[in-house]
Amino acid sequence: SASQVITVRDTTPPVLSGVPVATTVQCLANLPAPANVTATDNCDTNPIVTFSAVTNGACPAIVTRTWVARDFCNNAATNSQSITVLDTIAPVLVGVPTNVTVQCLANVPAPANVTATDNCDTNPVVTFSAVTNGVCPTTITRTWTAIDRCTNSASASQVITVRDTTPPVLSG
Repeated sequence: SASQVITVRDTTPPVLSGVPVATTVQCLANLPAPANVTATDNCDTNPIVTFSAVTNGACPAIVTRTWVARDFCNNAATNSQSITVLDTIAPVLVGVPTNVTVQCLANVPAPANVTATDNCDTNPVVTFSAVTNGVCPTTITRTWTAIDRCTNSASASQVITVRDTTPPVLSG
């Protein structure tokens, strides 16, 4: 009798297909769905593909999507896609009043309730300041500034001119 020993050694890792290229998007909300990555292997007809994603940073954020294909002999192939998430667009102020001229300080309207919208941040911060200059006429400059989480900002101002043009009335 005689025997032959055949050793099968699979040392070739699977091959991943369909891993997208690096890309850049505005806002995390605009991330594309993960690609349907597949794998082929020289010995295993059904290599297992796993997926993971890691986000690093805030502005800009880097999302790294990684696919790993593993065959039944534990050979593995890894490929990744890097997505840079930017926010380069400033918030938009809503409700900034127009410039006005009034007769007396008592006629100066209360500050408006100015809000802001942003393409990426659902809650941009709005700050308010007022600066008064001069006596007659007096100018009041009200400034609203909106800042999103990526420090993009927008400012708008209202100038109120107080101009007393009515002379006093003498009596007696």
